[in-house]
Amino acid sequence: MRLAEPAAFPRAFANAWSAHDARAMAALFAEDADFLTLTGHWAEGQKAITETIAGELAGAFARAKLVTGRTKSRAISPGVALVMQRFVLSGILNADGSDAGRIGAVLSAVLTATDGGWIVSAAQFTAEG
Repeated sequence: MRLAEPAAFPRAFANAWSAHDARAMAALFAEDADFLTLTGHWAEGQKAITETIAGELAGAFARAKLVTGRTKSRAISPGVALVMQRFVLSGILNADGSDAGRIGAVLSAVLTATDGGWIVSAAQFTAEG
């Protein structure tokens, strides 16, 4: 899925997360993209990103909800942008099924312009300190 502008990425990501739609989330990434997930898994390529996200949404994040916070977007060079989005996640499950509480996290992505719009080349989703 190509985006009209880089700033549209966090909302598209959050919408796909809310729908538990790993394919829609992975479609935001280029075929050869890299994604470091919130659990620390490094997925290389859209197929691996889809599989990793699907596994995480079926496991620790099966009930997790995202609440969006601050967004920052910056042009790096023509056709390249950095987008950072702060989220608060709740409903995360521990391995024993208990509630892990709420955490703050930042999704940081490098997007590149293509003929059809913007797409993620690399991203990482990390918990805040």
